[in-house]
Amino acid sequence: MKYVYCFGDGKAEGSAEMKNTLGGKGANLAEMNHLNIPVPPGFTITTEVCSHYYDNNQRLPETLDGDVKTAIEKTEEIMGLKFGDVENPLLLSIRSGARQSMPGMMETVLNVGLTSKTIPGLIKKTDNPRFVYDAYRRLIMMYADVVMEKASGIEVAGDGIRHKLESLIENHKKTNQYANDTDLSGEDWKHLSERFLEIIEKDLGASFPDDPMEQLWGAIKAVFQSWNGDRAINYRQIENIPHEWGTAVNIQTMVFGNMGENSATGVAFTRNPATGENQFFGEWLINAQGEDVVAGLRTPNPLNEGTKTEGTKNLPSLESTMPKTYSELNEIRNILEKHYNDMQDIEFTIQEGKLWMLQTRVGKRNGSAAIKMAVDMANEGMIEKNTALLRVRPNQIDELLHPMLDPDLEQKSTVIGEGLPAGPGGATGRIVFTADDAETWNKNGEKVILVRDETSPEDVHGMHASQAILTSKGGMTSHAALVARGWGKCCIVGCSDLQIDTEKKELIIDEKILPEGSWITMNGTTGKIYLDQLELIDADPTSHKEYKVLMNWADEVRKLKIRTNADSPDDAKQAIEFGAEGIGLCRTEHMFFDDSRILAIRKMIFADNESDRRNAVMELLPYQKEDFKGILTAMEGLPVTIRLLDPPLHEFMTLSEDQELDLANGLGVGIETVKNRITALHELNPMLGHRGCRLGIAYPEITEMQATAILEAAAELTKDGLTVLPEIMIPLVGTVSEYVDQERIVKTVSKRINKKHDVELKFMVGTMIELPRACLTADEIAEKAEFFSFGTNDLTQTTFGFSRDDIGSFLPDYLERNILPGDPFQSIDVNGVGKLLSMAVELGRNSNKNIKIGICGEHGGDPASINFCRENGLDYVSCSPFRVPIARLAAAQAEL
Repeated sequence: MKYVYCFGDGKAEGSAEMKNTLGGKGANLAEMNHLNIPVPPGFTITTEVCSHYYDNNQRLPETLDGDVKTAIEKTEEIMGLKFGDVENPLLLSIRSGARQSMPGMMETVLNVGLTSKTIPGLIKKTDNPRFVYDAYRRLIMMYADVVMEKASGIEVAGDGIRHKLESLIENHKKTNQYANDTDLSGEDWKHLSERFLEIIEKDLGASFPDDPMEQLWGAIKAVFQSWNGDRAINYRQIENIPHEWGTAVNIQTMVFGNMGENSATGVAFTRNPATGENQFFGEWLINAQGEDVVAGLRTPNPLNEGTKTEGTKNLPSLESTMPKTYSELNEIRNILEKHYNDMQDIEFTIQEGKLWMLQTRVGKRNGSAAIKMAVDMANEGMIEKNTALLRVRPNQIDELLHPMLDPDLEQKSTVIGEGLPAGPGGATGRIVFTADDAETWNKNGEKVILVRDETSPEDVHGMHASQAILTSKGGMTSHAALVARGWGKCCIVGCSDLQIDTEKKELIIDEKILPEGSWITMNGTTGKIYLDQLELIDADPTSHKEYKVLMNWADEVRKLKIRTNADSPDDAKQAIEFGAEGIGLCRTEHMFFDDSRILAIRKMIFADNESDRRNAVMELLPYQKEDFKGILTAMEGLPVTIRLLDPPLHEFMTLSEDQELDLANGLGVGIETVKNRITALHELNPMLGHRGCRLGIAYPEITEMQATAILEAAAELTKDGLTVLPEIMIPLVGTVSEYVDQERIVKTVSKRINKKHDVELKFMVGTMIELPRACLTADEIAEKAEFFSFGTNDLTQTTFGFSRDDIGSFLPDYLERNILPGDPFQSIDVNGVGKLLSMAVELGRNSNKNIKIGICGEHGGDPASINFCRENGLDYVSCSPFRVPIARLAAAQAEL
């Protein structure tokens, strides 16, 4: 098996199609060589080696040592340098590279090969001791952190060895009154490097390796080790990246952006990742190495004059500082975007005026930018319409539905700070200062905003748990900005007015001290920060021009119909605006909790004979009829599936003592009678108790009243000239006889209403399939029913034996230990619940070829579940109004 692939000097053994083997970074480094783009030569160790490493007790393949030596020799030959040579040393970078981008989640070690023997030769060659010792201290810091501490499992008191070394630099700067790292001389860095070595030996109990090959293999193993680091695992779980993929390792010739004023490093995007505009966008730093840009320790400069912001207007751009190099970079930008037909995220280094490309990958972008880029690229002829549809992740549509700040309220509020707008939308939350606190507060139901000087990959779990992220340092390509943009999360970076005290857990801004837990509000679109909790309003995606175009393209492609779950005319109207083609679930029980109605349902519960029960239930008839008229009118011409009463009766009897007394007085009974009836309603397992069609069988007057209300509403609207299409759904059917019993009541009511109004009503009767037995006997039920609607929430509960309300106590353990691949209440469990659904569809269609089938559980808005529904030949999915656009796109992608 081939474990090592070389590249350099315009030649490469790999290509862009080999991402599974070479990882995204390695595959694209090879591809850039084929495009004759200047790439520092090197080689990639494949993802198979990572799998071998973990499958063989963290041992590497025996042949790898020889393969690496051969690859180093090829690199030496191209560069005219030699690894470990005392006069002309080759230095290497060691970086990770998974097949899907995981920015900052795994380790990197730069400047490998610098030792006490190679340093003098490099100083003599470059005549630049400051550069050499700056590079050496970076190697020491990275290696001590990545290899000697993390990979070895050693814990240094405080925040770790790297923080301790960084503190030493800061103290040295204060003592010598240096403002920036670039102010330190070669002697400064030499002195600090010597102190670093002393501290490392003392705190880690081992000497920093002074042998190039030992450094190399230590770094390679550490990169493989980082694949299973906490932050990488957390990120994979959030992004649904398979744990078995593994990472490749890229070993590349070092090129240096820290060799003086004619050297630089930067990160750029071929289009603006925040807006989608077709403009070259990025940041750079003079006399720096790549980590300085994304770490947020220095405020980076804008790439060109056209992308300057309020915070960077006085900083020189690369376009004005190095116009020739900028022109070359801009040309490469065009080559890469045209070649990949997608927006690229590129890293570059300028070493003494020569431009080198270190990486290209498909760039992360927020939802609004993703939609604009996809539509623009299709209109430009760069990609086909179908490709444009596949370019936008369905959940990115959700970002257009994110709340925004109320403009009127925002105008009246005082801005306490301003930074760079790195992630769009509005957010309000209580400030916390550590990722762990953010996660803990979020689990306790609090909305939080994570505030940091700058984020690091170790913060990823807290960032995901937060409503928004706010940093005092960093630019638009910093870690915080990159990760937030990928998740569509509100984010403001580089707010230099922030003074953060993590020990006291407070921040100072605009002369105000805000302790942990204080409320702030952020506008990630403008970069403005406000004190207190400001009201947010729903966004309107229909105002987004490219969104409308993309949705029209999706509707042309998809075959699956998209309905909505709605219980009121307002919800129904909202869903229609988002493109819903009917209602797949209208829950009637939600209509009973109004103060004007709840007493009637409680009277029914307390009635001890059929006559009193009927009288109580029929008090609800006029209310229910008006409810259904409103919803059917809002959905004129579209089908509306109305579920008959489903929950157990005790849900209407959750009362305080004062409410019990009021009820007793209202019913004219003693308080003990009320208490005894509530006690009698108690069920050990109400989810499996007296609910659904079982209520209608025990109390047929409930079914009769609801059927009358639905069909009376339909009859009156029909006579008014409206086209209405009600579908009456009988819930929780487990046997065909249950269905027949309830259907008979509905059909009897319909005959009476047809005669009364002299109309022939168009309506359907069907059932919700939410029990395993209903799936197993779907052929019997389909002989009678006109439609099936899968209630996948309860079907998941009854199949697994899980309570959706209680699963939160153990689900995190199941996910962490890979006992379940994901939350079965978010995405259909294909191997269990899915098999039941597939079986029911097949049995139902074999028995009744005209039966209409859909789902109305929460899975109806989940893209993976929508794909499963399409594969199983369902007619429609139904989801909440704000998931309708997501479902429309996901259904189109399922076809493609």
